[in-house]
Amino acid sequence: MLNPQLGLVVDADGHVLEPGDLWLRYLEPQYRDRAIKVAPDHEGYEVLLIDNKPHPLFRGNLGVLGGIEMDPVALGTPGKMTYLDGSPRGGYDPETRLQVMDEEGIDVALLYPTIGICWEGMVEDGQLATAYTRAYNRWIAEFCRHNPKRLYPIAHITLLDPAGAVEEVIRARKDGCVGVYLSPDMAARHNKHFDHPDFVRFWQTVQDLQMPFGFHVVVREHRPLPEWQRQNTDAPLETVGLFGFTFLALDVMAAFTSIVSKGIFEKYPRLKCGVLESGANWISAWLDRMDHKYEVMKAFTPITMKPSEYFYRQCLVSADPDETATAKIVEHMGADYFIWASDYPHIDASYGVVKEMKERLSSLPLASQRKVLGENAVRFYGLAA
Repeated sequence: MLNPQLGLVVDADGHVLEPGDLWLRYLEPQYRDRAIKVAPDHEGYEVLLIDNKPHPLFRGNLGVLGGIEMDPVALGTPGKMTYLDGSPRGGYDPETRLQVMDEEGIDVALLYPTIGICWEGMVEDGQLATAYTRAYNRWIAEFCRHNPKRLYPIAHITLLDPAGAVEEVIRARKDGCVGVYLSPDMAARHNKHFDHPDFVRFWQTVQDLQMPFGFHVVVREHRPLPEWQRQNTDAPLETVGLFGFTFLALDVMAAFTSIVSKGIFEKYPRLKCGVLESGANWISAWLDRMDHKYEVMKAFTPITMKPSEYFYRQCLVSADPDETATAKIVEHMGADYFIWASDYPHIDASYGVVKEMKERLSSLPLASQRKVLGENAVRFYGLAA
């Protein structure tokens, strides 16, 4: 597996497909009657139940949550394919996942949820939300213990319950989690901004634990720029469409911009942030834009450096294999600030991505290729790989 020239290959944003009964098995008894679960509705269509309410975007089409290199039409047609039909075994079985990694040429994977990126916008009860994350985090830690040198769990933490978030991130760190996934959208934290006083202990704790946090795209009924999108929940894929699918990245970009501009990196200089599944080729132009606007707005912001300086000090951004200008952007900004991701086993992922990434980076010096392919992730997350 290990290429002596290119070093470790680290997938910095792979996914699992959580078993449909995970929360029934891992939730504490007092919450089990409100478990997240995959179940048939009154007409026999498979639905994703969140606190006993069906997710409005998934009715008979849960296969779209996986679906790598499968037919999107079949996956998205209600009643045609189940969640399990769209779930390759490597999404939920650790031994098979390792086989897939071997076939792909991936040495190490950082693992994020799938159902976990869907439910936060539907939950108002903070303690229930924390219980959901605690159940998932226990399961993913067990999953990764199958081979702890190659599989690394990322803890799902919800800010709906700030006190619970602190307790759970401490517990998850002790259980082997090496980073934190935070939902980027406002609904996931009761519309509180990142600089709200309720979150002070959380930021302090994550900084002290040396756990990088990452913003990742989410799937919500209420989507960014809704006035530009169709409102037809009988055909979820048509509802989202190319426009909505493309703009899934907007929440991530907004959260990153917010956390810089609201002074979180200023106040917590050892905090580390990963910007995930929004591509990487935009980051240079966006930082240029932020730096320029900062010169005008600096008197009205709580930061004392250019936004780009916080990025260089505390952040990484994840490149997608299909981006065509990655090598030029890496060359322009420096190789220390980039990682890459497979997004396996989602519908917009594909096989052969390591080969594709290596081809994208081949014009760079070997030292730069090694950093992007794996060394940066190992350093940033403190991996033992």
